[in-house]
Amino acid sequence: MFTEALVQAQDVLAHGPWGGGGPGWLFLLVPLFWIGFFILLAVFIRRGPRFRGGGWGGWGGHSGPSAESTLANRFANGDIDEQEYRARLEVLRADQPRR
Repeated sequence: MFTEALVQAQDVLAHGPWGGGGPGWLFLLVPLFWIGFFILLAVFIRRGPRFRGGGWGGWGGHSGPSAESTLANRFANGDIDEQEYRARLEVLRADQPRR
């Protein structure tokens, strides 16, 4: 009885709890997970401004035509005259922050 337990304990110590076969291909899952995680992290960091509104509108991003182009279109369509166009354009350019 004692010898059977001793042999069984030696077998577990020699071959591990998997019975000598080892974990097989399962040991690849952990490194593959981390490689995938870091690839996704790099993609999100590289393309982050698009997801945060820098390219597709949304959170604070500017989506749609600019105010100057809208004003130019209204002038081109005849909705406003030249004097009103120049006055509004001057106001728009005065309100823009300096770069």
